[in-house]
Amino acid sequence: MDILNNHNGFYIDLYELTMAQGFFYAGKHEEPAAYDYFFRDNPFGGGYVIFTGLWDLLKSLEHFHFSGDDIAYLKSQGFKKDFLDYLSSFRFTATINSVREGEIVFPLEPVLRVTGTMVECQLVETILLNYLNFESLIATKASRIRRIAGKRAVSDFGLRRAQGLGGLQASRAAIIGGVDATSNVLAGYAYGAQITGTLAHSWVQSFDDELTAFRQYANVFPENTVLLVDTYDSLKQGIPNAIRVGRELKEKGYQLKAIRLDSGDLAFLSKKARKMLDDAGLPDTKILVSNQLNEYVIRSLLEQGAPIDGFGVGTELITGKSTAALDGVYKLAMNNDEPKLKISDTFEKISLPGVKKVFRYFDDAGLFYADCIALEEETNPHRMHHPHEVAKKCHLEGMTKESLFHRVFENGAIVEATNDTQAIKQYASQRLARLPIEHQRFEMPHIYKVGLSDQLNNLRNQIVEKLRKTI
Repeated sequence: MDILNNHNGFYIDLYELTMAQGFFYAGKHEEPAAYDYFFRDNPFGGGYVIFTGLWDLLKSLEHFHFSGDDIAYLKSQGFKKDFLDYLSSFRFTATINSVREGEIVFPLEPVLRVTGTMVECQLVETILLNYLNFESLIATKASRIRRIAGKRAVSDFGLRRAQGLGGLQASRAAIIGGVDATSNVLAGYAYGAQITGTLAHSWVQSFDDELTAFRQYANVFPENTVLLVDTYDSLKQGIPNAIRVGRELKEKGYQLKAIRLDSGDLAFLSKKARKMLDDAGLPDTKILVSNQLNEYVIRSLLEQGAPIDGFGVGTELITGKSTAALDGVYKLAMNNDEPKLKISDTFEKISLPGVKKVFRYFDDAGLFYADCIALEEETNPHRMHHPHEVAKKCHLEGMTKESLFHRVFENGAIVEATNDTQAIKQYASQRLARLPIEHQRFEMPHIYKVGLSDQLNNLRNQIVEKLRKTI
């Protein structure tokens, strides 16, 4: 982590620097510009994304600079002296407007806008995409697991399978997405999250027999005894030994908190375990499970009536399986006060020009109805157009709305954002509760309405027509 903290100006792709030097010598580096961050598709075949990673991004941008060692390295790579002199005093002072962290967002709409000089906006492209794409992906995955688990406990067990040091960001995102606790101690320390964990199979294997291993653990942690019962044979040995220790704890005034199953047919074993525990007079001992869980496996277990009280989810949560990455992009929308867009043979990939914001509209029940992308100066769009199906329009008159963008960074400092993960988690939960259920289902979710205001739609079409005449 020290290399990132000390050289965060290098957390970029090379082409950001080559373009920056090009802008510098072309005299364009101080020109005003605006860039949008958005994504094109929902991950996991789902219907939404939880926007996450904003705080980590903003904190990094507060310290974004190039040290003396950085400048020396760039010199060795052939960058020019005048440009390096410029970089040596560079600080990121652009303005960032964004939706709140934890907001529910949808494809094609701008989620964050950077407004500043051309070089400022360009240099932070990679670090911005890195933080926002990854954390939003994991938070969204966690929310799906949270939804299907209901009120049952969900813990993040994924650090050992995470993508290197990204495991810290992933655990933070998982908390925001809805998990109750994490095995990641650094995440607990950094974000005030509840940490969880007891013992591994190696504990049991290190003793001559399983019963002795359980007794020794209970002696050390009598108030928080959770026993892993599948090291040898869950039904014939592990659960009976756990029951014996549970009775001994009960005689001392304690309670066996839980047993954990980490292999085998979890639905079958949990049913057998529940009956054995109940028959032994331990009805309050909970059953926890782990082992390659995801939202679909958890749904199947619950549909089978498995009496499971909590889930430890590792690899599939922390890596965002089965979607490898959120496809967020960062596109130029304005340069020198002139709206810009990226044209494409594929109409769906034509970007949106100008400085924009997003209005969210609500139905009569207070649920999310539609998001309208509008130009910054607009206050009350009455109609919106489908982004690429020209015949589709949606009328918005008389509907309650709110503006989603807030100024979060200005003059080199954070002005409105929080790192209170519990507050962000609560906000995400509240907003998700206002998303109609048909957008939250796992199979073929209903597509949420996102459209363009009349003014933005007309501006986009005019620029496209003008550009195509020059081709």
